[in-house]
Amino acid sequence: MSDSTPVAVKKLECSAGEKQFRSEVNTVGLIQHVNLIRLLGFCAEGSKRLLVYEYMPNGSLSTYLFGRDSTLLDWNMRYQIALGIARGLQYLHEKCRDCIIHCDIKPENILLDAALNAKVADFGLAKLLGRNFSRVLTTMRGTRGYLAPEWISGVAITPKADVYSYGMVLFEIISGRRNLDMDNNEMVNYFPARAVKITSREEEVISLLDPRLEGNANVKELTTACRVACWCIQDAEGNRPSMGQIVQVLEGLSEIGTSPVPSFLKVILDGSTSTNNPTVPTAGIQSNDSASLQDDSSGTNGSLSTQFE
Repeated sequence: MSDSTPVAVKKLECSAGEKQFRSEVNTVGLIQHVNLIRLLGFCAEGSKRLLVYEYMPNGSLSTYLFGRDSTLLDWNMRYQIALGIARGLQYLHEKCRDCIIHCDIKPENILLDAALNAKVADFGLAKLLGRNFSRVLTTMRGTRGYLAPEWISGVAITPKADVYSYGMVLFEIISGRRNLDMDNNEMVNYFPARAVKITSREEEVISLLDPRLEGNANVKELTTACRVACWCIQDAEGNRPSMGQIVQVLEGLSEIGTSPVPSFLKVILDGSTSTNNPTVPTAGIQSNDSASLQDDSSGTNGSLSTQFE
């Protein structure tokens, strides 16, 4: 730029990039929020499609959570990042003229500025939802491990698909590891199952924290974050909180109770012989995904409205 301000240029390829280009220009190009990446400009010349974004010197959240040589984020910084992501999504869902569903929330799409403030980025899969509509039907894309069960099953989605993804990201912020880990016995350790199991016991919640932090965390905040994550991944989208509710809880303005155990996690917990680290065989993880497609509409697992105050 003319003042030598560094920028990030995203180059989109061929015909597949045209749709992504239009999606990003029509969403992030129309909005401004401190927790959303800012589109500074774009170029559409012939087959070339370029997007110019503000530069994020600290890269992605995934680097800090999973990178071996990255700076360790302390608990306070992680909590502020989680809150920043929630505020950005609340703006997209509730405060724009049209609701914007991001459709690909994951650590790689959360960028950090010089002060480590979170910025939701990569709107290539985003969908606009007019305020007169409650759902949008879209081809399943996104990233495995963060996709809401209703989207996998082909149902038209709502902003609650982003809420589910946010819950999965929140688990990874807490633990500092991928939700799906494989041990030496070719068993898959699924962190959300472990988290749901012990979140109701506040004296044990510290065991869910990234071990690199050596227990240095605000236990009340940690408990709140774990409970929020557990609510976000409920099978029935109606039982998940809105991003506005999540922001209020993380800001300490609302209380939150413990959640029911999602049915897809019951499959893992019931089949696990470990009391501390629920595991499933590698070959069985597909069946657990299938279990998550079953919408719990019976109401027997409790209601969100009775748990969020």
